[in-house]
Amino acid sequence: MRSRDGNHSFLLSICSIIFFNSLVLSASEYLISYRYVVKDATLYNESLSISKSMQKCNGTPQNALILPTESDTNLKTVIAKNSEEFIDYIHKLNLHVEHNDVTINAQYKSTTILTLKTTCFEVDFNDNFVKIAPLK
Repeated sequence: MRSRDGNHSFLLSICSIIFFNSLVLSASEYLISYRYVVKDATLYNESLSISKSMQKCNGTPQNALILPTESDTNLKTVIAKNSEEFIDYIHKLNLHVEHNDVTINAQYKSTTILTLKTTCFEVDFNDNFVKIAPLK
């Protein structure tokens, strides 16, 4: 006759695999890009583009940012409410900095452009926070 004790560990491992895979599958992927232009020490233009990824992104999640949310599932509104933390976070990522300065007839002109190229982020919404991690 077969022992039930031997089946218990197998059943537990199958349930844990299904549970943890369902947690991983609940995360969505978004494409985010950012551009910040400063001309002559004045903010000229700032744009943040967020769109849901149509295809599966490849890569592993890197260091994540956790933002508080009030059961909001719209990423744009969550980022708008926590814009300072998010902008500080993406400044630490792979920002491309382009700076030009010119002096013509004793007039100094400068332009600085910060660009975060379109990057795939894994976004996981929970009840009271959202976890955002870039995929590399």
